[in-house]
Amino acid sequence: MRVGLLTGGGDCPGLNAVIRAVVRKGVQDHAYDFIGYRDGWRGPLQGSASRLDIPAVRGILPRGGTILGSSRTNPLKEPDGVRRIRENLAKDEVDALIVIGGEDTLGVAARLHEEHGVRCVGVPKTIDNDLSATDYTFGFDTAVNIATEAIDRLHTTAESHMRVLVVEVMGRHAGWIALHSGLAGGANVILVPEQRFDLDEVCGWVTSRFRASYAPIVVVAEGAMPKDGDLVLKDAAAHDSFGHVRLSGVGEWLAKEIESRTGKEARTTVLGHVQRGGTPSAFDRWLATRFGLHAIAAVRDGDYGRMVALRGPDVVRVPLGEATARLKTVPDALYAEARTFFG
Repeated sequence: MRVGLLTGGGDCPGLNAVIRAVVRKGVQDHAYDFIGYRDGWRGPLQGSASRLDIPAVRGILPRGGTILGSSRTNPLKEPDGVRRIRENLAKDEVDALIVIGGEDTLGVAARLHEEHGVRCVGVPKTIDNDLSATDYTFGFDTAVNIATEAIDRLHTTAESHMRVLVVEVMGRHAGWIALHSGLAGGANVILVPEQRFDLDEVCGWVTSRFRASYAPIVVVAEGAMPKDGDLVLKDAAAHDSFGHVRLSGVGEWLAKEIESRTGKEARTTVLGHVQRGGTPSAFDRWLATRFGLHAIAAVRDGDYGRMVALRGPDVVRVPLGEATARLKTVPDALYAEARTFFG
């Protein structure tokens, strides 16, 4: 049997651990052949692939990014995209395809399997932790650790200069990174996409913090919105192939508003791609490795159209359609817990 692999969407700590686990177990236990498609769905579209074997995956466990490259290519919007993918898979004699990605990448895999008979097994990947079918996605823990360390370091600068520091973290539709890193880092305000915020209330929390002779840290997810406003966009005209606008700028906007309304100096730190780069945490290496082992087991069993997922201590298989049906967002009760520490 020959198995193809691809990694789609944004890069993520732990991708290489999945690739390594799939290839190691597939070669050693089942004598499978492997090829890796380059740059997400662009690879099978263009027939761009290379052989993967055990020597090719040695030493990649602690490496960030992906040795296969990635892109946000949507083959369903390409001319004859489905036909080209099927022809290239047939030409490469690929019997099954392991797709490692988030909502968009796995959504394509689900449609290719359900509507066109492509044998796909999914592995969930997103630093946002917003796939509802799994308790955690790899990459999230690393992103939270990086954001928490940044917040820890910013506390001393904020207090030295008695200024507001606004930290913008990733999170288009879900505020998991903001919530976890904000709580762990002792932020005084945490703003998430699930809860529109009142700017006057935020300024009240900031003022309260200064009255206690401490400088406030405000953590805001890139998709957070004020009650009387909308998303802050990097470029309102720019969309990727899945229709997503490019976010970034809410932190800078928020800092200006806070400074204008409170009279306190405010600065912004945008963590951006730092959150998704570099060495994966121990937890993400562990989870990604387990996902890889279970993904190749699904291929062995012929259990296609499924995604591996973490449920409690167990890795289970769920339908790809279920994995992408809805996003996992921060519940009101969890956000209410965090509000205890605001101000």
